[in-house]
Amino acid sequence: MEKRLMTFIACLFLSIGLAMAQSQVSGTVTSAEDGAPVVGASVKVVGTHTGTATDADGHFSLNAPANAKLQISYIGMATQTVKAGRNMDIKLEASSESLSE
Repeated sequence: MEKRLMTFIACLFLSIGLAMAQSQVSGTVTSAEDGAPVVGASVKVVGTHTGTATDADGHFSLNAPANAKLQISYIGMATQTVKAGRNMDIKLEASSESLSE
């Protein structure tokens, strides 16, 4: 019984530690040309499978580890990698590469 209790307490502290290492990251993705929100841009935490897409106003929100980097991409725009933070304002530049049919 004592061994089970100690295992439970150890798991509890480990899960609390993992939850504390995550932080809420949010921001807005806009076009550098005209400042319009980029709808449906992909926002991914580099090195993980965690990601989201921007909404109709270009806003996104997700949980990321401390000191994480975000990769933001959208068709026809240059991909950016930035350090994660709160209330981010990301401006995507148009890509000089032309899309093929």
